[in-house]
Amino acid sequence: MGRIGNIINKKGKQDAKRAKIFTKHARAIAVAAKEGGANVDYNAALKTAIEKAKADNMPNDNIDRAVAKGAGAGANENFETIVYEGYGPGGVAVIVETLTDNKNRTAGNVRYYFDKNGGNLGTSGCVSFMFDKKGQILIAADENVSEDELMETALEAGAEDLIVEEDGYEVLTAPEDFSAVRDELQAKGYEFISADVKLIPQTTTELTDETMLKNMNRLVDMLEDDDDVQNVYHNWEIAE
Repeated sequence: MGRIGNIINKKGKQDAKRAKIFTKHARAIAVAAKEGGANVDYNAALKTAIEKAKADNMPNDNIDRAVAKGAGAGANENFETIVYEGYGPGGVAVIVETLTDNKNRTAGNVRYYFDKNGGNLGTSGCVSFMFDKKGQILIAADENVSEDELMETALEAGAEDLIVEEDGYEVLTAPEDFSAVRDELQAKGYEFISADVKLIPQTTTELTDETMLKNMNRLVDMLEDDDDVQNVYHNWEIAE
């Protein structure tokens, strides 16, 4: 299964966890508004956080409350970004991005999730060299989407590459060009499955052992269920 198929699958799963996902988005939006102000025209991080929330169907009222909280009322809350790196079962590389107001709680929880599922938390830098930071825009395959036109628009806007998969198209950019490419594609009417700056693995690891597969699935689920965890990246090749 390609990256696009995986994300469509994941979105289906996420429907069942909607309240938790809204909590994560609200935290990311509030922190972005606190750090860069409430005006999306001058705050690219806030614009991205809001677009991600909208992609998960977060109501505008919730988004507005999160922006207001970050820009004013919630100013006494201090969240910090902490990144954990480690190995899942079978040596799968895992990076966990968190946004937390209590790093002792978060560190303890993340370590527990790794330990419980046959993985181990490593030191900073132990797996990050296996990933590239890229802007990634996924567009579903559709009879109205022309590969040639999409490629021309994306490359002219500053994209690095367009990868064609069975389920759609993956546009890759340098992190600093992501906003410009996203905005240009949106202006041309393209609709996204997802659009974000992500860590993309250079190579992938396949798991065939049933116990390892079960543990890896559970590790990802436990991490994603934690309110402090914003993103989980790994190089596990998920078989169809």
